[in-house]
Amino acid sequence: MNALQQYLSVSPEVREALDAGRPVVALESTIISHGMPYPQNVETALQVEKIIREQGAVPATVAILQGKLTVGCTPEQIEYLGKKGLAVTKASRRDLPVLLSRGEDGATTVTTTMIGAALAGIRVFATGGIGGVHRGAETTMDISADLEELAETPVLVVCAGAKSILDLGLTLEYLETRGVPVIGYGTEELPAFYTRSSGFKVDYRLDTPKEIADAFRVKLDCGLRGGMLVTNPIPEEYSMDPDYINKNIDAAVAECERLGIHGKQTTPYLLDKIQKLTGGDSLKANIQLVFNNARLGAKIAAELASVR
Repeated sequence: MNALQQYLSVSPEVREALDAGRPVVALESTIISHGMPYPQNVETALQVEKIIREQGAVPATVAILQGKLTVGCTPEQIEYLGKKGLAVTKASRRDLPVLLSRGEDGATTVTTTMIGAALAGIRVFATGGIGGVHRGAETTMDISADLEELAETPVLVVCAGAKSILDLGLTLEYLETRGVPVIGYGTEELPAFYTRSSGFKVDYRLDTPKEIADAFRVKLDCGLRGGMLVTNPIPEEYSMDPDYINKNIDAAVAECERLGIHGKQTTPYLLDKIQKLTGGDSLKANIQLVFNNARLGAKIAAELASVR
């Protein structure tokens, strides 16, 4: 047994699919433990997996369970994460050594899901929104580890843009500096999570899953370090009014600053506060954009798997 095998557990279904060259899509677990209340969190996670299967791909929910970076959680493990909720550590790259060595549990962020996917050999990961440069980062230096992981780890990430609680302009600048291609699926404008537009341009617009898969395949073939970010606008019928959601985001950010909340507690606090301010409408939008990203992720994974 090599050292890595002590800490990495890939489910038989995921391993068989990868060995056979079938499409696989990684999924994060922070959305289960920290994204919404039980049992809605478990229902949503299982529905996302169902959507991926309907598209002909195999879902691989990633989490840290009893000191194992687990790629391909069972329904029972998803239920466990959902019930344990906020008691599960929100685990980024910096948390992995301690959680694994102690045999503890952790909910994987975009960063740690990318790590788990790459170690298992999965190339596509579908999520809600990535982290980014927080507002006021020029003084706080609060920049999500997601951006560094995108620059280092060869996984294609499908999202609905960076979360609109962030500084989207600085987030794009950071990704450009680190050489991460930002693709708009059917759009030239960066989606802003709850809304379809942000006023900022993506690097390239690509209109089909095949075009996206082809571009990522070339990136891999050329040995270019890092991943690719595919931004997929929330479906029109679920997009929120920009003025309304931005007003609530501003109110949530102001309260967060007043309370002195910072670090990895910032995003969960803001998303929960925005959900309360919008009477649950932001959570409904969040769920629908995750479903939408899962469908696209499965289609891109299928295109990648079609050429071996």
